Amino acid sequence: MTLQWAAVAAFLYTEIGLILIFCLPFIPPQRWQKIFSFSVWGKIVSFWNKAFLTIIILLIVLFLDAVREVRKYSSTHTIEKSSANRPAAYEHTQMKLFRSQRNLYIPGFSLFFWLMLRCLVTLITHLAKELSNKGVLKRQVENINQAAKKYMEENERLKRLLKNYGKEEEHVLEAENKKLEDKEKLKTELKKASDALSKAQNDVMIMKMQSERLSKEHDRLLREHSGLQDRAGKDKKCL
Repeated sequence: MTLQWAAVAAFLYTEIGLILIFCLPFIPPQRWQKIFSFSVWGKIVSFWNKAFLTIIILLIVLFLDAVREVRKYSSTHTIEKSSANRPAAYEHTQMKLFRSQRNLYIPGFSLFFWLMLRCLVTLITHLAKELSNKGVLKRQVENINQAAKKYMEENERLKRLLKNYGKEEEHVLEAENKKLEDKEKLKTELKKASDALSKAQNDVMIMKMQSERLSKEHDRLLREHSGLQDRAGKDKKCL
């Protein structure tokens, strides 16, 4: 195996190891999120996209070269298989065909695992964010439930207070209504007394006027009586 294919094979084994590590069930996504948030990743993030695309281009070139080699030795294999008098050349071609097929699988799987590794890292990051958001939402829901429970208890307490206040208010209203009824009765009685007093005053005034008239009439009669007595006395003297 040449140096370039050995490097691609090592890259493939590294990808497989990283994928297996990322798939370990006892490492939560939040832990990977903390690892991905190290400052060292922030420094190399500007070169990450360029390196990612460069590796993809290299793997595609190696994959196409391996395809070319497989096509080359497959056609040679067909020619050599038809001639039975050259067994050494046939075995040599078979060996090269096997190597070209192996070289085809190495960059192909490396390219596949490289894209898969990128998607896996993205999924782990999104999953960690969703779990963090889930924790935040869970705490918010718990706080909302506690607040709702508190408000319900407060509402029940206010209902009881309003119920008690309503009863007291009913008693107060009944007392006020009773007072109003008593006031109305007093007003009615006071009106009746005032009317009776007015009537009595009118009667007194009438009686007073009648008494004055009678007094005047009495005085007049006394004067007439005195006049008659005086006349009677004069008449007696003349006789």
